[in-house]
Amino acid sequence: MEGRRTGSPGAERAARFIAAEMNAIGLEPAGDSAYYQKVPFAAGVRRGIQLLDSVGALASIPESDRIIGYNVIGIIRGSDPVMRDEVVLIGAHYDHVGIGKPVDGDSIYNGADDDASGVTAVLGIARTIAAGPPPKRTLLFMTSTGEEQGILGAQYYSKNPVFPISRMVADMEIEMIGRPDSLAGGPGKAWLTGYDRSTVGAMLKAAGIPIVPDPYPQMRFFERADNIIFARLGVPAHTLSSYNLHSDYHAPSDDVDKVDFAHMTAVINAAARAARLLADGPAPVWNEGGRPVAPQR
Repeated sequence: MEGRRTGSPGAERAARFIAAEMNAIGLEPAGDSAYYQKVPFAAGVRRGIQLLDSVGALASIPESDRIIGYNVIGIIRGSDPVMRDEVVLIGAHYDHVGIGKPVDGDSIYNGADDDASGVTAVLGIARTIAAGPPPKRTLLFMTSTGEEQGILGAQYYSKNPVFPISRMVADMEIEMIGRPDSLAGGPGKAWLTGYDRSTVGAMLKAAGIPIVPDPYPQMRFFERADNIIFARLGVPAHTLSSYNLHSDYHAPSDDVDKVDFAHMTAVINAAARAARLLADGPAPVWNEGGRPVAPQR
């Protein structure tokens, strides 16, 4: 799919593929057009694509500079009379960096780990939840566009949400789980950014779910993925990963033949348990000093 660069034909094919999977699982469409939420961009020469405030704003942009990306969104409605109006977001970005400078003759930057693995997890979690008892809270499954361009798809969603952000009680993003990380405990184990920032880490530990604290705090991963958009709005929001800082990051060599599927399956199963806990358990809250402050504009 041509490396799934935002706004490219390959990215549109990826969006259609994901929407078809959501439909097969039985998720309720929650975009502005079936499963698709249109995300408007303007092409820029110096800064790449720029996010617009609305689809209507495209009318003020020269037609040659108009770009539309898509967040792909499906939901499972909550069943509890009180908790069903609360929302848990399970997400991952499906875009990557597209076609680039050839390396050993390969110019397609596939992004198998980054973040096709996370998209696979979102769909796997949705399939698992849909096959079990109805969740108490509503679960919203979103694969976003524009993450590699500056976390733009999640930013757009935050301003154009399916449900008010005030009703979102938690967000778990899934990013790069295709390979084991020895610092997380090896195969089948994963880590969570901002583990101690909210009560989510303690909830996972108490439930015996094999997800540990982020071993790379110096890399500031908590602030470098879609979760940060929602965390700055007050939602306990974290990213689940097993990225081991491998050298194939943003390279054509991030290909499917390097994915450890046994490991990835175990992580998805753990993530499904975590999603169920967030859907049915106590609403997480920030620990003292854990909530990030939105940057000053």
